[in-house]
Amino acid sequence: MARRARSAGRGGRRSPDLTPIDALTFGRLRGFDRLDGALLLLSIASGVAYGVTRGIQPFPGSVVIKALAMAPLAVLGFRVLGRVEGETPNRWLVTVALLLSCAGDVFLHLSFRHYFVHALVAFLLAHVTYVVLFARNWPRPLRPSASQIALTILVVVYGALMCSWLWTGLGRLAGPALAYAVAITAMVVSTILAGFSRPFIWIGALLFLISDSLIAAGRFMLTVPLIGLLIWPTYYLGQYGIAIGFLREKAGADRAASLSG
Repeated sequence: MARRARSAGRGGRRSPDLTPIDALTFGRLRGFDRLDGALLLLSIASGVAYGVTRGIQPFPGSVVIKALAMAPLAVLGFRVLGRVEGETPNRWLVTVALLLSCAGDVFLHLSFRHYFVHALVAFLLAHVTYVVLFARNWPRPLRPSASQIALTILVVVYGALMCSWLWTGLGRLAGPALAYAVAITAMVVSTILAGFSRPFIWIGALLFLISDSLIAAGRFMLTVPLIGLLIWPTYYLGQYGIAIGFLREKAGADRAASLSG
């Protein structure tokens, strides 16, 4: 009886107990089944496995482990958004952005030196796709709050300072690197201006920006072992926050209840 009283939601409705999977998705999602849970766990397990084996890479199959950190999130987004929203642009944009990111991961793993530009292009296209995704989810009319404006200014200033610092070391890659910097900065800003109900997406975008900043610093300016240890965790957590945060925004069970109420 006491348990039922504790789990009762607003208006006397019983709120079901959350499972460990629900915690991993920042709350219960509609249209989320056992296969979706398996995809999520595969992504997390692969992300952790890739991170802890970094010191002995490359080894046979390591590129597959890296790919399996991101590809299941793309499939998960496609499945869940398809059930909740149907054939909407959101479904395809999330999937394409994550698959492009997966391609960039593979290029970097195969050969950082030989396929760096290929990875740069893949991630640039991923950021452009994310910008389209988030911009189409902006409130209309767009009226950013003071905190959103302040955070946007900080991100833009950070991007400008990073480009200024890296500029002398970019050489012939100055043009592509500048285009990429504009794309990822726009991606982060687009998440901030979207005004999502939870901070998971823009925090994930900021982590993505930090990860790429560490890659750029290590590639063009610095040689610090600690940088390499931080790149993958910030990248994976960033992508995870963006992908799962967006699903939470669109398919959250509590969001559906509040809209219907």
